[in-house]
Amino acid sequence: MEKPIRVIQYGVGWIGAAIVRLMLEKPGLQVVGAVDADPEKVGKDLGRVAGANRDLGVPIGRDLASCAPSGADVVVHSTTSSLKQVSSELMECARLGAHVVSTCEELSYPFRKQPELSAQLDQFAREHKVALLGVGVNPGFAMDKLALTLASACHRVDRVKVHRVVDASRRRLPLQKKVGAGMTVEEFNAKVATGVIKHHGLPESLAMIADALSAPVERIEETIEPVVATQSARFESMEIPAGRVLGVHQVARGLRDGEESICLELHMFMGAPEPTDSIKISGVPDLSMQIPGGIHGDLATAAVAVNCIPAALEAKPGLRTAKDIPMCFFPGRGRS
Repeated sequence: MEKPIRVIQYGVGWIGAAIVRLMLEKPGLQVVGAVDADPEKVGKDLGRVAGANRDLGVPIGRDLASCAPSGADVVVHSTTSSLKQVSSELMECARLGAHVVSTCEELSYPFRKQPELSAQLDQFAREHKVALLGVGVNPGFAMDKLALTLASACHRVDRVKVHRVVDASRRRLPLQKKVGAGMTVEEFNAKVATGVIKHHGLPESLAMIADALSAPVERIEETIEPVVATQSARFESMEIPAGRVLGVHQVARGLRDGEESICLELHMFMGAPEPTDSIKISGVPDLSMQIPGGIHGDLATAAVAVNCIPAALEAKPGLRTAKDIPMCFFPGRGRS
């Protein structure tokens, strides 16, 4: 007999709410708890806060101790991008004895950028016999896992180029602000200097590709520049005068002896024409693919998180990434 996978949702922001709504469509998943730090959400029914338009009988707690029932199989974690900020949350989830699926961008492949913290989290997860899995669409799929999947048809890979174009006007307002939409160029550059404005994940994606392909990348360089409006533009969420920032143009390059072997290029700005995801592999044979219209980041992030729940349950204990697991559609069946 199949039994449902018992899930706790940790973080009920825009992405967390989308994840909850999708989990409710999967008959093999049972949402048994929820956590959010927002006092306006604590105590309210998860179904109402997540936009399911019905009560689920699951009140949102301020922490796991106040909401976690015994026997949860998985915690789906979606709070913020910074691994340092969420490491204590992740360990709290692991301490519960539940596997963790997290959309924290810096968790997607933290080994090069944060080796000590990566080792600490890996050891902690192993001690508690759970998998700690970082997933998402970018990083975690569009600019890394998808390229590695395409490369599996190659005899040899010499160079990888991934280009993603995202029309930020079709995305949620927090993401638009995250890429600096509406700022002056001076404000944008100041925020970049402090690490506030950027798309998190390009160095992590590049490191994942390099390690998976055993590509000899000695260093990773990253540039972040503003895309500036040449004329006034009106969008549903805001109006941006000429001379102000529409979003970001961000590039990560993997170099060895001054030669570029991996390049990840992201255009994410308001009104970006012809959104697309494209991959070009130079090798034997040369391969390329393109997804016209691109992968919708918000919808895909929720989908990847939910579809990877079974993979997290089957993964070996420790810190795991999209490189380590099979990624496929989860129809929603429970476990035997």
